[in-house]
Amino acid sequence: MSSALIVFSGGQDSTTCLGWALKRFDEVETLTFDYGQKHRVEIYQAKKIAKALHVNNHVLSIDAFSQLNDSALIDGSLDITSPHRNRPNMPASFVPNRNAIFFTLAHAYAQKQGIENIIIGINQTDYSGYPDCRQNFIEALELTLNLGSDSNIKFHSPLLHLTKSETFNMSKEEGVLDLVIDESHTCYNGDHNTKNSWGYGCGECPACELRAKGWEEYIE
Repeated sequence: MSSALIVFSGGQDSTTCLGWALKRFDEVETLTFDYGQKHRVEIYQAKKIAKALHVNNHVLSIDAFSQLNDSALIDGSLDITSPHRNRPNMPASFVPNRNAIFFTLAHAYAQKQGIENIIIGINQTDYSGYPDCRQNFIEALELTLNLGSDSNIKFHSPLLHLTKSETFNMSKEEGVLDLVIDESHTCYNGDHNTKNSWGYGCGECPACELRAKGWEEYIE
């Protein structure tokens, strides 16, 4: 039987990936990270979505990012729309090495569970200045982790070359569009009270703006 682990934030992209995986693998689990993010509501929404789809969700806590405190996603006093305070060529929401650590821990969890595939929702088409959302990074990391553990776990990134509009379309095709709109959380400011046509969010942070733009293109 084929098995897959979804690196699952409870956002639009990972929810779409979960729907995609459920149609392609026999056994599916989700792994969510609690890293001190100010939009912690995504952890709760991840649990709700996994439960709705009858999938096991495991939450793994990481304190290191809170101690480093080097991102507006963690430090609430920083402006999420500004450049990163230490890396001005990147957005304030960039968390240094976050994906490298997430995917490394997911790889370790997959080994423990005997899971053969890891599904990640990274995207380099609607590129937002995150160098750890590019194909060459994932290919290099997959090779390194498998060499270091004498394993052959495959990373899959089904959204890698899709626009946000195309991601909305995929979520419909995979049967999770309603969950994306009604339950998923993407907003960097943690607003899960304001309901928009494209889902919950403040409508002002970069994540909301990207999602709103993709929705408008999708419904045209």
